[in-house]
Amino acid sequence: MPQPGRARIESVPRIDTDLIALLRTDLAAADFTVDTVRGLWSDSAGGALSRLHRVPAQRELAAARAAGELTPAGTLAWLFVLGLPVSGAELDAALPELAADGAAALGLVELEASAPDSDLITPLVDLRPYGFTDARGQAEWWLASDLGELALGHALGPEHVLGVGGASTTLSSLIIGSDVELALDLGTGCGIQAMHVSRFARRVIATDISARALEYAEFNARLNGIEGIEFRLGSLFEPVAGERFDRIVSNPPFVITPRVADVPEYEYRDGGFTGDELVQRVIAGVREHLAPGGVAQLLGNWEYLAGAEGLDRVRSWTEGLDAWVVERELQDAPRYAETWIRDGGTRPGDPEFDVWYDRWLEDFSARGVEYVGFGYLTLRAPLDGEPTLTRFEQVESSGTNPAGIGAHVERALAAHDAVQGMTDAALAELRLKVASDVTEERHSWPGDEAPIVISLRQGAGFGRAVQVDPALSGLVGACDGELTVGQISDAIAALFEVDAAELRADLLPRVRELLFTGFVDLA
Repeated sequence: MPQPGRARIESVPRIDTDLIALLRTDLAAADFTVDTVRGLWSDSAGGALSRLHRVPAQRELAAARAAGELTPAGTLAWLFVLGLPVSGAELDAALPELAADGAAALGLVELEASAPDSDLITPLVDLRPYGFTDARGQAEWWLASDLGELALGHALGPEHVLGVGGASTTLSSLIIGSDVELALDLGTGCGIQAMHVSRFARRVIATDISARALEYAEFNARLNGIEGIEFRLGSLFEPVAGERFDRIVSNPPFVITPRVADVPEYEYRDGGFTGDELVQRVIAGVREHLAPGGVAQLLGNWEYLAGAEGLDRVRSWTEGLDAWVVERELQDAPRYAETWIRDGGTRPGDPEFDVWYDRWLEDFSARGVEYVGFGYLTLRAPLDGEPTLTRFEQVESSGTNPAGIGAHVERALAAHDAVQGMTDAALAELRLKVASDVTEERHSWPGDEAPIVISLRQGAGFGRAVQVDPALSGLVGACDGELTVGQISDAIAALFEVDAAELRADLLPRVRELLFTGFVDLA
């Protein structure tokens, strides 16, 4: 239900093939791109905008607008990114094919209600360029979503359709980019993940419990000329009952919200279940809907109850599946409550903030929740037999791969499969190469030659850092694809004057770990 004092959002873009084609033509002609919009204002103004303060960017564009010198891209950014009104003439000039009337017919704008005798046009949607790099290369789209709190001037409504946020880009960067026949985007929202998956899946089914979200998702797919996505309305896996998929992706509504009447539930983030039950249910559905060998990639929250490990809870949910779960962040109960109350646009000092804060903490206290973990889940249906991968870890990612870490995840799964069940003797016969993004750091006391700490660091992937001893450092440094692991180990044993068999027994398990985590690759 809408919250008191909050405007209910009704408008969504309309699906009109001809008008959408005109809009696409105009946006391209205006060079309405990420780089163009970024260049409209200074870096400091862009930083303020990312913190939901538009005044600096507004000031920098205002002079050009007052002089009638704002470019078409500037006018579109003023209207759809900053959420500020423009005149009908300005919009006609920025969208010459569609024009202001066409934009209104698509449900993108309306005459400013407070000034019915003027021709001021106000936005009904947020519309902006979005660029990315994935396994297929660089691409750029335009994405429509509901107006944010900056343009609305108040907190978000319960039916808000979110645009691209931090969670969206996190999941899209994780997606494995290998070709598949059929994929599912569970809880598609504005359609961003379905569009990403469509770059390597022949068919995509996108579901959501929100009819408004599906309308946005279809509009965005059509605006960008993307075909092969089918949109279905319904909760969780109900719209795809009995179907199996080669790939499932989901940024589900995993936020843990108190189930009390006076705390708002937002469709884009709240699944309607108590605690972390939503994530547990999604994993259960994944188990039923993955084809053999199929992979699911999800985001999720999980609770730490009365000192128990949250990752152990997730482990219990993933039985029957290969599972690699990475916990990226851990928040205590107060910080978690603050994060999500503020996410909906309610700020400290607003009358609701402290009331809702108290409700959140009461819920956590009643259920014994001390912390909440956030992270990534990669789940796979075994081709046959029992699962072979059970990995649950805490990693603070610092990788810098511009194409995301989907390729890193795919390579890790392949490395696991390659050495799974391999004896140490067989592993010693492998030829390996050190990964191109790996560097080594050595620290020693001043004046000493021998290092006291040796670390290997990744520049891509999850940006891991591992401490190694001189023997393992020497082995990794010698991995150039020429000698086998066993040959390198024996040479190091001779150099250090230690028992060769004992050194192999020490090094080989650690080589397995370095293979999975991407410090070395199969030659």
